[in-house]
Amino acid sequence: MRTDDFDYDLPEELIAQEPAAVRDACRLLVMNRATGALEDRIFHDIGEYLRPGDLLVANETRVMPARLLGAKRGTGGSAEVFLLREVFGREPKTNGSAVWEALVRPGKRLKPGAVVDFAGADGAVALSAEVIDWVEKAGESSKGERLVRLTTSLPSLDEALHAVGHTPLPPYIKDYAGDEELYQTVYSTRERSAAAPTAGLHFTPELIVRLKEQGVRWETVELEVGLDTFRLVDEDDPEKHQIHTEFYTVPQRTVDAIAETHAAGGRVIAVGTTSVRSLESAWDAQAQAVTARDREATSLYILPGYEYHVVDGLITNFHVPRSTLMMLVSAFSTRENIMAAYRHAVEERYRFFSFGDAMFIA
Repeated sequence: MRTDDFDYDLPEELIAQEPAAVRDACRLLVMNRATGALEDRIFHDIGEYLRPGDLLVANETRVMPARLLGAKRGTGGSAEVFLLREVFGREPKTNGSAVWEALVRPGKRLKPGAVVDFAGADGAVALSAEVIDWVEKAGESSKGERLVRLTTSLPSLDEALHAVGHTPLPPYIKDYAGDEELYQTVYSTRERSAAAPTAGLHFTPELIVRLKEQGVRWETVELEVGLDTFRLVDEDDPEKHQIHTEFYTVPQRTVDAIAETHAAGGRVIAVGTTSVRSLESAWDAQAQAVTARDREATSLYILPGYEYHVVDGLITNFHVPRSTLMMLVSAFSTRENIMAAYRHAVEERYRFFSFGDAMFIA
């Protein structure tokens, strides 16, 4: 197995630069997991492929305004701080102060001791980020990543972040100036992610209600999606790739729903690869069951040959070539089926990646 096995040619014009005008009006490619047989549909038809007693499990995380554009104190030079994840236990957190792991630019000029100020709409500084340390990974300093202390004079950091921060979009989406709320799912809750669980973008409140009315259950997990979700596998041998760590939560109600669904012969269908990683990470091999998890770390790396324990079906978008997500969906079916489906999608002019169309694999 080589990383090149998960590569494919994609015309640039098929990379969606904006969401569908209506969330559930995007296209849906339905694939039989075992045979690879394909059907071209519209996403609002998804209910035709779900049965009473099936369980949909979605990632309810929300994208935070993590992209901060400001000026380095003392020089006025432009600087960017991209918040990755909050760091707990380093120092006491208050309403006006917290420590975060962040990606900074320009990295060479933002060393420990540097401060970046971020102004609100009135021009006054609403938030500051002091670089307090390097981020160490595998014994080496990680390029561009720092520990920063955020401080504000506003009533809360949350208020300050919303005053100065921007919702980050993937690097392949250029110059999108539309409603940032369209890069959030309609069921998102806590702001803890640097990227959206994009398979869920296709659901509308009305569609969810309709599915529930036909007997499909709906539960959630939470996985805090990091920037590394966009990182390609550079190694020729994908097994040598080190996947990123993310934090996930599987509540007891979801655990119970999974057990009840499987006991009754229903299917557990993950909405997105982040839900897959949450559910499969929560599998307890000794108990032979999913167990509740509360913000635990996972670095689960799913490659072809992996045996799925929890997930029976998958709703997902089309993924970046040579990414770990291509490997995850290939493991759910076969590499040959997935690559054939992607060739079909290119030929039929489907829209790809975060704002693009969807697949249903079962």
